[in-house]
Amino acid sequence: MFRFKSLTNNSPENQVMCGGHTTVGTDWTLRHEQAELGFPARAPLRDSLLDAVESQGVATWSGAGVRVVVQRVYSLRCRCQQADGTDPPGVRVCLLVQDALGLFSEVRSEGAVLKDRELEGKSCRLAGMKVLQKVTRGRMTELFSLIDTMWPPVAPLKAPGHGPAFEEKTHLPPPSFCYILTAHPNLGQIDAIEEDSISKLYQPPIPRFLREILQTDGPCTRCSFYARVIYQRPQVNSLLLEPREVWLVVTDATLQAQGEGLGLPRTVPVCVAPSCVLGQEVRDALSEAASKSFFFRDALRDQGQVVCVGRTVLLLPKPQLGVASGAWELTSPVRLDELDSVTRVNSICSVQGAVVAVDESTACSWPACDLCGGERLERRPEDRGAFSCGDCSRVVTSPLLRRHLQVFLDCPLRPQCTVRVKLLQHSISSLLRFAACEDGSYEVRSVLGKEVGPITCFVRSITTRPACVGLEEVELLSEGGASSAHRWQPQDP
Repeated sequence: MFRFKSLTNNSPENQVMCGGHTTVGTDWTLRHEQAELGFPARAPLRDSLLDAVESQGVATWSGAGVRVVVQRVYSLRCRCQQADGTDPPGVRVCLLVQDALGLFSEVRSEGAVLKDRELEGKSCRLAGMKVLQKVTRGRMTELFSLIDTMWPPVAPLKAPGHGPAFEEKTHLPPPSFCYILTAHPNLGQIDAIEEDSISKLYQPPIPRFLREILQTDGPCTRCSFYARVIYQRPQVNSLLLEPREVWLVVTDATLQAQGEGLGLPRTVPVCVAPSCVLGQEVRDALSEAASKSFFFRDALRDQGQVVCVGRTVLLLPKPQLGVASGAWELTSPVRLDELDSVTRVNSICSVQGAVVAVDESTACSWPACDLCGGERLERRPEDRGAFSCGDCSRVVTSPLLRRHLQVFLDCPLRPQCTVRVKLLQHSISSLLRFAACEDGSYEVRSVLGKEVGPITCFVRSITTRPACVGLEEVELLSEGGASSAHRWQPQDP
């Protein structure tokens, strides 16, 4: 682990901040170690990362301090082992820094992950680094897609050389390479220069409305936005730290308020890739199964999809982000698009149609506890067919009947397509209440022709040959954590 400290702070302990993680540097005898190795206690600051790299080669920088601005703080997954068990395994903090000449470098730490974002935007002294590799655009597209959001610079850059001359930013080509740096275990430092509050070169993420993002198409571009999560799949477990893919269906006020004819969806599926590190605060919020707003910082938009990848950060909206999130908030119930020819996989839609067939091969039913809803029931022969619940240990004499039912619908907006829907329990009960027999079975002909919907469905699959859409009925999240879906009820015959 290397130490993060302030040039004007002599405290033995300092925290460095980045959205959702933390580590604390401990006191250590830096000056003594530098003296033993023949390093000056405080070498003059350089302006060029390239000069420091070229003068030191693959060796650790011996006292060469470079002034940089921290443009981003984020976490990346790695194969490293943490020093303690409190942090996610295989995660390390990274800083994306830029020097006065415009060169970017990614500094990777070894040790626990950082918390909050106090270094972001600050001018810092970088010392005790070692070059891991030099990467180009072709080798690390995702990193350069993030760098491109900070180019061209917002302030003039210093020209190469030792003079004070500055070069106009408009005449500079975008960076073609970037150094990946790591810190010497004992000598690595990033010292905040406190007299420089916020660097003129700092370019914070600029949030945009979802409607604007969807109207702008380009290969491998980054975007930042506020959005409300109305559905997630699968459910996030705050205690499960193993990386896995999660789909978040989001929306904002601009998509909900758009008029007809714009051709934009009212909701957007966002893929959270396993490479995206979610902070504990975000995991806790997602695990509550309630509809909440998040700030998606530096998400990747590529080939029409929005993906949270490495170097993407999810944050809960806070006033200190410097942007009022109220303009993104919803002021009315969520409106969904109807299933049609432009509906995409992993999206949410509203479905309505008549039952034309039932998948009898997968239809089944089973008992459940009428108190806790548990399905681990065992028969008790001594109690005349009663059950014992394996979850609440209660004797169940009147179990609930759970069913699995998939139906095929004739949908007006997809006339030449097979629409297969896996129904929720309340929709199955509503559909079968006029067709069910005493033994729990039902007559298929009593179900055919019945209207289903509108119901809320998650799009599981779409095929073109043959034309088929696989749907699963779901319930949207509400702010209180309960379902916000409007349950469909059939009309009496």
